[in-house]
Amino acid sequence: MATILVVDDQVQMLDVIRRMLSKAGHEITTASDGGEAIRLLTDGPLPDLVITDLIMPGQEGMETIMIIRERFPAVKIIAMSGGGQVSGLDYLPSASAMGAHQTLAKPFSTEALRAAVNAALADG
Repeated sequence: MATILVVDDQVQMLDVIRRMLSKAGHEITTASDGGEAIRLLTDGPLPDLVITDLIMPGQEGMETIMIIRERFPAVKIIAMSGGGQVSGLDYLPSASAMGAHQTLAKPFSTEALRAAVNAALADG
């Protein structure tokens, strides 16, 4: 299956996604913010897919998506958000415009996550 880097500042969300995708046979690595994710990508090897939250302290998801698109164009991206002080859902269309292959609104089901992963990995 695929190697996937999951980026979220909430440890519980990282654990849930890791369990959901590990059961499907994927190899999961995690990062607590965009800066850590970019360091992992730079040090390699590159994952097939990055799933990133959009609203995080430190380097947030939109900036992370821009850097991935610029430096690692072969890596697929899923943006996820559930809100924040301003509705994070408002950012999902912008994440798509910036290069995310799929988006997910939190909370999401295992089926929705797996469908987004499969669609992103199949995307050109």
